Amino acid sequence: MTEAATGPDSAHSPPARPARPTRCGRSRLLLRDSLLPALLLLNVLTTHGPPGLPVAVTFTAALALPLLWRRRAPLLVFGTVATAALAQWLLDLQLPGAVALLVALYTVATDSDRRVTLLAASVVEAGALLACLRWATEGAFLTPFVALTALVVAATALGTNVRTTRAYLAVVEERAVRLEQQQDQQARLAVAGERTRITREMHDIVTHNLSVMVALTDAAVHAQRRSPERATAAMLQISETGRQALTDMRRSLGVLRADEPDAERHPLPGLAQLELLAAQMGAAGLPTRVELRGDHAHVPATAQLTVYRLVQESLTNALKHTPGGTRATVLVHCSAATVTVEVTDTGPRTTPPSSPSGHGLPGMRERAAAYGGTLRAGPLPDGGWGVHTRLPLDGGAVPA
Repeated sequence: MTEAATGPDSAHSPPARPARPTRCGRSRLLLRDSLLPALLLLNVLTTHGPPGLPVAVTFTAALALPLLWRRRAPLLVFGTVATAALAQWLLDLQLPGAVALLVALYTVATDSDRRVTLLAASVVEAGALLACLRWATEGAFLTPFVALTALVVAATALGTNVRTTRAYLAVVEERAVRLEQQQDQQARLAVAGERTRITREMHDIVTHNLSVMVALTDAAVHAQRRSPERATAAMLQISETGRQALTDMRRSLGVLRADEPDAERHPLPGLAQLELLAAQMGAAGLPTRVELRGDHAHVPATAQLTVYRLVQESLTNALKHTPGGTRATVLVHCSAATVTVEVTDTGPRTTPPSSPSGHGLPGMRERAAAYGGTLRAGPLPDGGWGVHTRLPLDGGAVPA
């Protein structure tokens, strides 16, 4: 017989009730549970003669009909059936309906904890002993008693096994639900992290390139009458900066394939591109000197991109927030364990180097922290502004 419920096998707390079946499921269970009572009543009607038929039918009904509600109230049904069986024994009536007590015991074992199950099994075992004492033939007590005891043990074991299986399936289902929730949470965190990365990249790319393009445009406007060649060079630089911005944006959004021509023309920014960045900033009005110390061949591409973006944002802030004539210096020192970056400029800040959207310096700190590094920024003792960053290359965190 197959049952459906959930609950732990505990000696102190009953298992959880099974999920309530639907109306169609309840109809099928009622039809299945009514089969045994119907067979027992049919057996009594066909085997008993008229003299004892009413009493036999009454006790058989008292033993069998409560089984129709055994799933809803197993302990109450067990008590009712046990009482009817005791009355049958007191009246010295031998009826096959006593098998209903084994079914009630099985139901208790599938629904109740171990202590209640053992108590119910003890009641049925006592009934088996009383039945053998009264109805066993002389010299044949042991055989029927062993047989009835085996039936009691079998009913108890089957019910306990069903309950244990239910508990195991409940744990498996709970773990599956928890795993699904964890996977969903991880997916949401991954999406949020990707959105943050894209937002940070877009801010750095758009802010830098637009700042450079605005500065170059202003320079081209001033130079178009006195020096058309310089104006033309500035316009060409604006065009190249725009293409670079489009390529970086497409790469950050994950839509630029490695086999596209622009991918070869504009490789992933790194330490090797800092000189080009410095030249670009110089053309926009911020003369920049880059000094690269140590061997950077072992520096991972992700760390190089982080350094490039931090330098780019620092120079962009200097271009936007300092007056004309400001000069900037970029010092990158590569060691076996860390990459240290210092970006300084000589101009006083006219406005705070952070955008209203919360990017700028906060975004730079987030970018450095995402790689396990630290970032400090602030005014220098001799004037100007400085940004200091340290990134670990061994996967650990560096002290602030």
